[in-house]
Amino acid sequence: MLSYVIDDDFKLALPRPRLDSAPLFAIIDQERDDIGRFLPWANGLKTVAEEAAFLRSVNDHFGREESMNLVLWYRDEPVGMISFNHFRPSDESGDIGYWLKKSVRGRGLVHQAVLAMCRIGFEEYGVNKVIIRAAVDNAPSNAVAQKAGFHHDGTHRAGEKLADGFHDENEYSLLRSEWIKPQENSVPLSLKRGGTLFFCGC
Repeated sequence: MLSYVIDDDFKLALPRPRLDSAPLFAIIDQERDDIGRFLPWANGLKTVAEEAAFLRSVNDHFGREESMNLVLWYRDEPVGMISFNHFRPSDESGDIGYWLKKSVRGRGLVHQAVLAMCRIGFEEYGVNKVIIRAAVDNAPSNAVAQKAGFHHDGTHRAGEKLADGFHDENEYSLLRSEWIKPQENSVPLSLKRGGTLFFCGC
C-alpha cells in the first residue's frame, strides 16, 4: 500500500476502498455512540458499501489536491483515520480532522499522526497554516492540538451543530513559520525521533 511510515508499528496510508471499507466500518459501527458524539457523519453511515463509496470519493478529492484522507494503521490493523478535510488556496491553509478506535487511545497515536500531517502540509503541500477545530467539551481532541503546539486562536460560540445541539468550538492553528525553525533545538523532540516520514509503496 502507499503509506507514510512513522515507526515499525504505526503508519498512515491512502485508503484502499475495496479492502479497507469493511474493517473501518466495523469500528464505526461498534463505536458509533462514541465516534458519533462529536462526528455526526458516523451516525448516518449504515453499510460497508457506504464506507467504500466514501473512501472512493476522498481518493478522488486527493487526486485533485482538494483534501487528503489517510487510514491510521497500528500493528498491521486499521484503527482510525486522519485527514486534511480541505486545502484552501485562498489563504494557503488546511484543516485537520481525526478519529481513533477506543482500544488504542492513550498511546500518542493521534499526536504522532498530527505531527506527520503537519510535515506533509508544510513541507510537501506548501500550506502556510494548519488548523484544528474541536468542540469545547471534546477534551481529548483539544488536548491533541495543545500537545502538538498549536496556538488557541479563539472560541466560536455555537460553532458546530452536533447530535445533541450546538456546541462552542475552539480553533487552533500552527503556522509554517512556527514549524520550520532556523535552530535545530526549536524542532519538537518528537519530530527528531519520528522515524522515516516519507511516502513509500509497500
